[in-house]
Amino acid sequence: MYIAMNRFKVRPDSEEAFRQRWLEREVLLKTVPGFVSFQFLQGPNREDHILYASHTVWESYDAFVGWTQSEQFRAAHAGAGQGKVLTVGPPVFEGFQVLQNIEV
Repeated sequence: MYIAMNRFKVRPDSEEAFRQRWLEREVLLKTVPGFVSFQFLQGPNREDHILYASHTVWESYDAFVGWTQSEQFRAAHAGAGQGKVLTVGPPVFEGFQVLQNIEV
């Protein structure tokens, strides 16, 4: 398995717009081979931002790479960088190979 995460430092005055952008988007992940799950996470409030993260689980690293090269990826990110800036800096990507997975 492979986990892909993006961390976002969201400006406090833009939090609602950021949440709407994520929660009201068309979700294309389910149409990509190797997709397992997605979580949209809210973290702690800081003085100058609220931490958010997107967390995507894939069957393998190759499945994740397939997503990044797919038409669905291009469609999902077509408007990225356009409109009002809602974050403090760009998102920070982190990718992880799963070494152990314990489930119920």
